[in-house]
Amino acid sequence: MSAAATATATRPAGSRRRIRRFLPPQHGAWAMLLLPYTVGVALVGPRWPQLPLLGAWLAGYLLSYYAFQAIKTRRPRRFAEQLLVYGLVAAPLAVVVLLARPAVLWYAPGYAALLAVNAGYAWRRRERALLNDLASVAQSCLLVFVLATIAGVPLAEVAPAFLALLLYLVGTVCYVKTMIRERGDAGYLRLSIGFHAVALLAAAWLDLLLAPVFLLLLIRAAALPGRGLRPARVGMIEIGCSLLVLAVVLIAF
Repeated sequence: MSAAATATATRPAGSRRRIRRFLPPQHGAWAMLLLPYTVGVALVGPRWPQLPLLGAWLAGYLLSYYAFQAIKTRRPRRFAEQLLVYGLVAAPLAVVVLLARPAVLWYAPGYAALLAVNAGYAWRRRERALLNDLASVAQSCLLVFVLATIAGVPLAEVAPAFLALLLYLVGTVCYVKTMIRERGDAGYLRLSIGFHAVALLAAAWLDLLLAPVFLLLLIRAAALPGRGLRPARVGMIEIGCSLLVLAVVLIAF
C-alpha cells in the first residue's frame, strides 16, 4: 500500500477514535434521556425554550458523564477536553432556558442532590450500583415537570405521565441488571419481578390503558433472564418497549 493510501486509510480510523472519545459507550442511556423529553413536549405542546433545553439536557448529560469519569479515575486532566467542549455547549443553552423561564431554577436543588449521589458513587467506583442508577432515572423523569414549568402547565396535569415513566424506567433498570451485570443473581431476579408486579398494579390504577403494556413488561422481566441474550439483543428489545410505552402514555394522558 502506498504512503498516500495508508494516510487516507488512517485518517478515518483516527477520526472515529476521536469521535468515540467524545461519545460515552452508554447506548441505553439515550432512551432514558429522550423518552421523558418526548413525552413532556407532546403533553404540554411546543414552546421555543424546549429546543435550547434539549441541547442543554443532552450536553449536560455528556458533561456529567465525563465529570464522573474524572472523579472515578482521579485524573481530571485526562477528560479536560471533553469537559471543556460540553461545558461550553451546555452552559449558554442552560442560561437561555433560565432567562426565558426563571421558574425552572426551582428544580436546581433536586438535580444537585441527585448529581451528588452520582458523584459519590463515582468516587467510590460503584457507578453500577442500583441506587446510582435510580438517581439517574429520577433526573430523567423530572424533565417532564421541567417541561411543564416551561410551558406554564400545572404539574398535576403531567404527574400521571411522570409516574408511568418512573415505573417503566425503574423496572427497566432492575430488568437489565438481571440480563447483564447481575445475570444469575436470584435476589435481583426476585426484585425485578416483584417490582414489575407492583408497577403493573400502579400503572393500572393510573390508567387501564397502561395495564396491557405493563403486563407485557412483567412477562419480559420473568421470562427473558437466563436465556443468554446478548446485550445488543437486550437493547433492541428495550427500544421496542420504550416506543410502546411512549405510544401508550401519550394515548392515555
